[in-house]
Amino acid sequence: MHIKDNHGKGDIMTELLKGLKPEKVFYYFEEISRIPRGSGNEKKISDYLVSFAKSKNLEVIQDSFNNVIIKKAATKGYENSPIVIIQGHMDMVCEKNNSKVHNFDVDPIELIVEGDYVKANGTTLGADNGIAVAYGLALLDSDDIDHPPLEVLFTTDEETGMTGAANLNPQHIQGRILINIDNEEEGQLLVSCAGGLRTKLELQAERESINQDEYKKYKLMVSGLKGGHSGMDIIKQRANANRILGRVLVDLINSIDYKLAEVKGGAKDNAIPREADAVILVKEEKVDVLGKEISKWNEIFKNEYRKSDPGLLLQLEETEVCVQEVFTVDCRDKAVKLMYLIPNGIQTMSMDIEGLVQSSSNLGIVRTGQKTISYESAVRSSVKSLKHDIVNQTLILSQALGAEVTVHSEYPEWQYDNQSKIREVFQRVYKEMYGKDAEIVAIHAGVECGLFKEKFPDIDMISFGPNLYDVHTPDEKMSISSVQRSWDYLLNVLKSLKS
Repeated sequence: MHIKDNHGKGDIMTELLKGLKPEKVFYYFEEISRIPRGSGNEKKISDYLVSFAKSKNLEVIQDSFNNVIIKKAATKGYENSPIVIIQGHMDMVCEKNNSKVHNFDVDPIELIVEGDYVKANGTTLGADNGIAVAYGLALLDSDDIDHPPLEVLFTTDEETGMTGAANLNPQHIQGRILINIDNEEEGQLLVSCAGGLRTKLELQAERESINQDEYKKYKLMVSGLKGGHSGMDIIKQRANANRILGRVLVDLINSIDYKLAEVKGGAKDNAIPREADAVILVKEEKVDVLGKEISKWNEIFKNEYRKSDPGLLLQLEETEVCVQEVFTVDCRDKAVKLMYLIPNGIQTMSMDIEGLVQSSSNLGIVRTGQKTISYESAVRSSVKSLKHDIVNQTLILSQALGAEVTVHSEYPEWQYDNQSKIREVFQRVYKEMYGKDAEIVAIHAGVECGLFKEKFPDIDMISFGPNLYDVHTPDEKMSISSVQRSWDYLLNVLKSLKS
């Protein structure tokens, strides 16, 4: 259900999720969906969490990074049980369809219920990791759930660097059992994850004047890709719009002496880019050749990505945009070669865990600025040396093509612990509830557990969660029935932790 607001600014939510179970979980999920909380824009959601805690007379800590820790005493009979940390991140990835008018800085997420799923209207849903926040708030607001002493930890900036977790003051946390709710497949228990970092490569944008009347101007666009999470979905080998565009632009150099005015693609370095485009200029006598080249590449991509990205489309559209300067030939060649050669996709596979990506890189953002052309990537690996090997490849490439690289937002991997007691509890409870074993998994994505392990070497951790699909894309959706089952699972685990 949607209701039009009185100011004509679009649809607003009014108890859309009322009646869904567990009621408090969906109530709080809808509450936080009204609050903008993109990475770096978490002050309002952080203040909301503090206000919630104070309204319930719960101890709360809010640090300078807007992390929030809310503490709740044990229920009767659990006073001697060890403290349990319930953890998730409050920020979300902000992606939308091009046709969608939405300002993530101020607009609420427009929720939609379709069958067993909660979705968003043309944007990311934010179930990654809003469902953890909703679970945490529902636990803190309960008076009929058995549980040990709780420290509910909500961190910031997980999606763009994990700076909230990285700067968490260890003195604010007493617990040494941590339940992270940032896994996206029910029935799986996450026990290890990749570490990662970000790279930003910048090439000086050298330009020259041009008489645009001597050329035909076109926008070359890559669209129709599925995209996805640069860690979770990299195994699917989906097309990367930036790499696709770079590949075509490099090849066109051999057949057409085109001018390049702009290139851009992607929105987040940790999301596989779905769209990219370039503004190119060609002499009129080369227009037919250009059209044939684009048709050729569409046939190539139709074959190569027939399974992973059947909707991939390369389009050429004449444009009236004013172009007074273009990149010099040397700058053009360097710019498109970087798009083509920067490490991207799966780099190595694990020899220990079948089907696990060991290291990868995702060229998520390409941007043309006033002075530079920038290329931003998310690098991941469960082996630190291989993570830095990808960085070294990027450094050598940048040196060869006259660009500069900065490395930032590094976070550690989370190695498997064969002595985990909380894992044993989760396995036992799952077997009791469903009569089968939970799946023990390691993933090629970063979760904050690696940072917590670095801060608290003796911490015992597990990660789980309900079924989420197509996170980091506007197709993101969350299973309602899975949220209920995972909630029941969590409550049974907490109930079993009585000392």
